Amino acid sequence: MAKQRTEYICQQCGAAYPKWYGRCPQCGEWDTIVEQVTIPRDPRRENRSAMPLVETTPPMPLTEIDTDSAQRLPVKMGELRRVLGGGIVPGMAVLVGGEPGIGKSTLLLQLAAEIAQAVGPTLYVTGEESAQQVSLRARRLGLQEPRLHVLAEVHLETILHHIDHMRPALVVVDSIQAVYSDALPAAAGNISQVRECAARLLRLTKAHHIPLFLVGHVTKEGTIAGPRVLEHMVDTVLYFEGERFHAYRILRAVKNRFGSTNEVGIFEMRDTGLAEVPNPSEAFLAERLPNAAGSAIAVTMEGTRPLLVEVQALTSTTSFSQPRRTVNGVDLNRLLLVIAVLAARAGLRLSDQDVFVNVVGGLRVDEPAADLAVAMAIASSLHRRPVPADVVFVGEVGLNGELRSVAHLPRRLQEAAKLGFHRAIVPRSPLMRGREALPPDMEVIQARSVSEALDAILGR
Repeated sequence: MAKQRTEYICQQCGAAYPKWYGRCPQCGEWDTIVEQVTIPRDPRRENRSAMPLVETTPPMPLTEIDTDSAQRLPVKMGELRRVLGGGIVPGMAVLVGGEPGIGKSTLLLQLAAEIAQAVGPTLYVTGEESAQQVSLRARRLGLQEPRLHVLAEVHLETILHHIDHMRPALVVVDSIQAVYSDALPAAAGNISQVRECAARLLRLTKAHHIPLFLVGHVTKEGTIAGPRVLEHMVDTVLYFEGERFHAYRILRAVKNRFGSTNEVGIFEMRDTGLAEVPNPSEAFLAERLPNAAGSAIAVTMEGTRPLLVEVQALTSTTSFSQPRRTVNGVDLNRLLLVIAVLAARAGLRLSDQDVFVNVVGGLRVDEPAADLAVAMAIASSLHRRPVPADVVFVGEVGLNGELRSVAHLPRRLQEAAKLGFHRAIVPRSPLMRGREALPPDMEVIQARSVSEALDAILGR
């Protein structure tokens, strides 16, 4: 009989080593290497822990595969339906990640109750809470659906038995790191346990066309634990974003085999659970001070949806030899680029200024189209001159100070016009010749560079 093999796997990058390291030599992260023991397969042990065999089907021609039975399950929550790509595909596997307390369990419990009411019995497997705790949360959310079944279990073979016997319309496992299998000697949460448990759950649910939602823990960097092995196994990966102390939550799809990979859903955390926000742009701008210096409105695209967000900036004379650059909601490297361009191409003196930039509402903006709004907010704060309340900004800032065009400009400006904005600063581009798609009641000001945009709005 072959001997067992011990490896040490980095949970961050997945690198394998023959011995333990305090710091991973490949990714440089500390305390991310865990022990993984691999033992030879024992047929007798496998037979004891094996579940009922899933019937296999022979290879079929692509044109003869029946797709009529693969209709999506309806989802009433429009924001969740948007992120999933139109509904729940039978047999799909969805991985949901996010910081603790962000609302993952609340959203999935609401979804399980909704599918139980509209389609059929659903199974909510809780490995970190008791059934009584889940029931108390359901009562607080106003969910009293008799066809929603709760199973407080962490033993994989027992969970598979109930799924195979019940054949529910939806299965939620909260969380996959709490589940373990007798076939492996490692503890629950180990990489080998997570991989094996997820693989067997996916095999059973896909064979019976049962949608499966898995909750995954996140690392200190905010990524789902388990060296991205879970993300490669599932069909869809959803991330919950937002501050726990803010009301708004952003559900972002970073992988979706059945829809767009850049869609986001906006939710608001209330006493009765997560409620969808039908007009996110209006919600993000509800508490805006129109005549405050250091505020600018950016029009970003999240998937197919244009969003208007407020970018706030504050500059103050530094008391240190090295000025601080603090950012929330924008990439720090992108902010440093904008500050360098403002200093070198627009003549703004920022070398003795601390710069703080914040995107209101907890939304993270990674699109370069928000560069112009960031630059305008910083210049407005530095000169103590407020940006007119009816102006929005769209444009990417280049290293030479030029403004580069962005995609979907007509859709961005149409969304801004709906919310009462009358002027827009956009890059000068040959694409602007066809103005028939632009809002007729909006004044579109084209600027070739950041300096022209500053002169047009702040009147330097």
